[in-house]
Amino acid sequence: MNGNATSPTKKKGFVKTSTLVLFAFGTAFFPRLLRAAPLNFLHFAAVPLAFGVALFQTRSKDPNQVSISKELLFALYLFLTVGFASAFWNGAGAINAVLGFLLLAEPFMMLLTIVCIPMSPAIFDRLQNWMTGFVFFHLFLVYAQYALGFCHLPGHCDNIQGVFYRSGSGHVVGASISCTFGIYYLINNKTRTIWIRALVFLISFGHIQLADAKQVLLMFVVGFVILVLTNAKDVVKTIMYLMGTVVFIIVFTWAIYNIPALGAFTVWIRPEIYGPDGEATKFKLSGIITTLSYFRSPVNWLLGLGPGHTIGRLGGWMLKDYGSLLMPLGATRVPTGANIPVSDLVWAYMASSWLAEASSMFAPFFGWAAIWGDFGFLGLASYLYLCSVVWRRVCVDQLSKYLMLTVFVCGLVFTQMEEPAYMLYIATLIGLRWQEDQKEKHEKALQLESSWD
Repeated sequence: MNGNATSPTKKKGFVKTSTLVLFAFGTAFFPRLLRAAPLNFLHFAAVPLAFGVALFQTRSKDPNQVSISKELLFALYLFLTVGFASAFWNGAGAINAVLGFLLLAEPFMMLLTIVCIPMSPAIFDRLQNWMTGFVFFHLFLVYAQYALGFCHLPGHCDNIQGVFYRSGSGHVVGASISCTFGIYYLINNKTRTIWIRALVFLISFGHIQLADAKQVLLMFVVGFVILVLTNAKDVVKTIMYLMGTVVFIIVFTWAIYNIPALGAFTVWIRPEIYGPDGEATKFKLSGIITTLSYFRSPVNWLLGLGPGHTIGRLGGWMLKDYGSLLMPLGATRVPTGANIPVSDLVWAYMASSWLAEASSMFAPFFGWAAIWGDFGFLGLASYLYLCSVVWRRVCVDQLSKYLMLTVFVCGLVFTQMEEPAYMLYIATLIGLRWQEDQKEKHEKALQLESSWD
């Protein structure tokens, strides 16, 4: 969406790239509906393809775009280097290193793909309209599943998953995307009346209640509190936001004890399960403690136990569920010298605790611990550097930063930081918001020039 995008000789190439962006997102968003295992891996090819085409086709002369692209590329290369070093040290298969990298790096690749395109208004509208349509279809399925009585099937209301139907934590992933869309639509879609935007917002957040995905609400509330604290320069505004948050918490606490439909939230309000010896504390930290028990060298603190060898999405699910596809490619589940996968021990511990059925809030498999377990502190540092580039260079407003903070909080709960559809959706929204901001700045510059003529 900048002035360089109007060149007729370039437009065809950029339209092709935007189509690849939509295709790449679709390969991560819809495969659960088709229930064919190989399709779940298609995004591992589609996202790098869109990324590569964008880099090689784009000839942007905008210094800001070029600078951001270079810094993101360097950060990706750094994370990739640490990932392969971890794999080499721990005897992990090359396929582990590739998949471990892509699961975490794909959102940044998608973001860079969107940022580096000199995007015309028509292409921007096309991308945004398609993304909106995808989520509206997802919400349609959510309410259809509820109306058809999917809450009465085994698993109860966890079956209200939209396009993520019959996947392990599809109700949480689906509700996270629904609520993210609701907030983005309410704040950013200024071409619609406030009543329509508010209605879409309420419908989107309704997914939390329908699917009993209560941890998603906590994710957005905590993310908002952190956002307020990071903008504490305006003391009056900060106090107002914090007071509003406190009022919300008080009203919501009253509601969960007095409105039967919200009673499920009381599962968290049990002081006896917290504290150093509380069941929730021990359950949440069991993955980290088990990972530590496998450390055999100081190098493990720096490089972890290798991609796919601990408590991430790759080690906890993919290598087990898709072993028939990945093991022939040289995939490994344990570091050198070990016989039992870390994830198997953690799963066994989960099976012995009643909290496993209570809420994924207490899950020992969660994003930040998984990055540390697989890649060590060097991997964690390189991933945080990637995040810092996006925060500093691409998040142009509070909305984009808020979306990033919800991901940060989500990484303390479960493994959604390695969930392709959710992370690619967040990355796409941040990228589109950046492009929209570039258009606004370009239009202001043109107005300023015309005022001087």
